[in-house]
Amino acid sequence: MYDSWLRLGLDTVRLGMEAQTVVALRLAKLSLGGSAAQAEAERMVIEKMEAAAEAAITLAAGGSPERVVRDYRRKVRANAHRLSRG
Repeated sequence: MYDSWLRLGLDTVRLGMEAQTVVALRLAKLSLGGSAAQAEAERMVIEKMEAAAEAAITLAAGGSPERVVRDYRRKVRANAHRLSRG
């Protein structure tokens, strides 16, 4: 029982750390301004709305919090990879 809670807690901490990387990369991109910054700002808002909706659907369908965190982490890592390439 405690193993699953511990794993969820650690995965949530990892998500927070990974999200901070994306925040830093996005701020750097937004600070440059221009059309790329505008596109990133729009993408960010759309992604957040979609992610929240997907999390709600997952939980409403009986999915676990672990799955929600796992899905968020996958998306955050993809963003970090995309943003770090330039």
